[in-house]
Amino acid sequence: MTLTDAGPLVALIDADEPDHEVCRLVLASLPLPLVTTWPAFTEAMYLLARAGGARGREALWRLALSDRLQLADLSRPALERSSQLMEKYADRPMDLADATLVALAEERGRRRVFTLDADFHIYRLHGRQRFEVIPG
Repeated sequence: MTLTDAGPLVALIDADEPDHEVCRLVLASLPLPLVTTWPAFTEAMYLLARAGGARGREALWRLALSDRLQLADLSRPALERSSQLMEKYADRPMDLADATLVALAEERGRRRVFTLDADFHIYRLHGRQRFEVIPG
């Protein structure tokens, strides 16, 4: 399982994205399934719709309906933690997708995140531990 942000989902589907090839190469070495949150999935859906319309959205739905991508439900504690994280990182500002991914990582004891977002080099798990950002 690999926690996954919106950016790589978009880059994997949209061949015009600058990080398309890097994300494809990285994907080959990651343990599946990719796991994301509904806010990150929604962000990716929005970005793909803007970039390529219906085809991009359909490709993301196919991925979500396969065994290769799971949409994680967030527990009440993870939702509460997301709120706390957005307040803590308000100076970035941390968006909802990032907050839910950090909260999910904390809840599941995961450090690795597949993201193109440099903020994951700043965010800390439980306020202390760094993420392992893929690609580095």
